[in-house]
Amino acid sequence: MAAADGALAALPRLGLGLGLRSVHFDAILSGATRDLWFEAISENFMNSGGRPRAVLDAVAERYPVVLHGVSLSIGSTDPLNRAYLASLKRLADAVRPAWISDHLCWTGVNGYNTHDLLPMPLTEESLAHVIVRVRQVQDQLERPLILENPSAYVRFAQSTIDEPAFLRALAHETGCGLLLDVNNVYVSCFNAGTDPRAYLDAFPFDRVVQMHLAGHQDLGTHVIDTHDRPVRAEVWDLFRIAWARSGGAATLLEWDDHIPAFDDCLVELHKAERYMAGVSDPVDLAVPLAMPNRMEDAA
Repeated sequence: MAAADGALAALPRLGLGLGLRSVHFDAILSGATRDLWFEAISENFMNSGGRPRAVLDAVAERYPVVLHGVSLSIGSTDPLNRAYLASLKRLADAVRPAWISDHLCWTGVNGYNTHDLLPMPLTEESLAHVIVRVRQVQDQLERPLILENPSAYVRFAQSTIDEPAFLRALAHETGCGLLLDVNNVYVSCFNAGTDPRAYLDAFPFDRVVQMHLAGHQDLGTHVIDTHDRPVRAEVWDLFRIAWARSGGAATLLEWDDHIPAFDDCLVELHKAERYMAGVSDPVDLAVPLAMPNRMEDAA
């Protein structure tokens, strides 16, 4: 544990970053950027060559890079995919990311990948299961794993541990770090009818290495994590709270659909600076508390 904690403490504070998306390759390679870092989706580059990999290599030579996965499936009951981990380690050894992250979720079963980030039942049994798997992943990757809180639209009737407490125990037992997705906090809490500020109050900020910001769709009765529009005011206000408590964690803007021009993404990203400075806008975060629970308990 002490060695793992030391490895987390040694990770850099990268400031503001953007997701590395193909529509922005030319703008990034032109060098017309400010001080940035980039987050690459691991699976897009693990077993690919050609221009995408050449671009990643070029970006990694000029800027800090992190790898962010969507298929580790740390919560699945399937055995860990050792071939996947070997490919991920080869990529990491080549591009030397500041860290590697994925999600507290499962993505498939019986060898099938759903290509979705599915929430887990949060119980003592599932915690013990994930602790073992995180340790195994970290041993193979030879570095700490950083895990993200997922967005959720259902909750499990079997769950006995709230998500912040689950992540706290997981980080304590394995030495892993955490990626706090602030938009996912709002999405999950809105859908559950719970208080996102209370979620942050319980979150283990001493383990936070990185944060995510993104846009979501508000459909009235529920919200969906879509990454296809600007960050909403409610999320910005949660970010103001979270960033101060994190001690200045690296912060990244995700935009994955209807992606605007690179300069427009920069404008959205740099809105974060006013909230990092402590600006508080009048925002009503109590709406979820005034409405009945929107989540259906999943058996």
